Amino acid sequence: MKKIVLALAILSGVSSLNAQEKEEEQKQGWTKEGNISLLFNQSAFNEEWTGGGTSNLAGNLLFDYNLNYLKDDFTWDNRILLDYGLTKQRSDEFARKTSDRLELNSIAGKQLQDSNWYYSLFLNFRTQITKGYKFGEDAENGQTIRTEYTNFLSPAYLQFGPGMMWKKSENFYVNIAPATGRMVFVDKDFTSAPGYVDGDYFGVDANKAMRFELGASVSGYAKFDVIENVTMENLLNLYSNYLEDPKNVDIDYTMNLKMKINDYLSTNLIFQAIYDDNAVQGFQIREVFGLGFNYGF
Repeated sequence: MKKIVLALAILSGVSSLNAQEKEEEQKQGWTKEGNISLLFNQSAFNEEWTGGGTSNLAGNLLFDYNLNYLKDDFTWDNRILLDYGLTKQRSDEFARKTSDRLELNSIAGKQLQDSNWYYSLFLNFRTQITKGYKFGEDAENGQTIRTEYTNFLSPAYLQFGPGMMWKKSENFYVNIAPATGRMVFVDKDFTSAPGYVDGDYFGVDANKAMRFELGASVSGYAKFDVIENVTMENLLNLYSNYLEDPKNVDIDYTMNLKMKINDYLSTNLIFQAIYDDNAVQGFQIREVFGLGFNYGF
């Protein structure tokens, strides 16, 4: 319950700020917008440096593309997100991922008269692009070893279902879907190992490659200007599985704060918090801050 209250508080705070903005008239027909950003972080220390520290280099690629349609009382919003990052420390043999996310969001709505409410149908698909590893240390020689834990489409999540959407604009809406189907896909090789216990790998049973869930979903999106040249974007997804532990609500919240320097340079702060007890018993927290090179199209 505390997790739900926290997540809804974030969204309600965003909505109160966004409500102060003037509603812009939306264009009829197709609209599209895309942006590519490269974020860099770097630290360097010479051998004489006595204060401690390890030289490292990190980079993040962000790709964001929106393709939306509006015709009278019908709206259809589509978005593709790609977020991939690596970091490499001088003392580490392997580069490590700091982020790896490929996501597609699509939501269609039919307006109820002249209100902000819509009958809706949504689809969300997310996975990762490259292999993920768990790192350890060899007991004999102390060298770093890694074991493959995830891969492309393992896991992959597909959610879909009808619902009701409250939408003020393309930059602010909330969707409620009380009958949401969710499918979790994995590589069967991970669930077929000797001694595997049902549910250990993202909730999937032994020798299976898919898990089906039925539950309720709440998702929200809000983008607004904090001050001049500073934009905050918020994405929130909540999900409760009716079929198993419905009180354990999955949370996925992402905040991207973009501080514009000019048309091609910005400083970005990305914060993400995930709770999914089928993956990890606790919150997963990610934060990225760096100089960004941007290209809009």
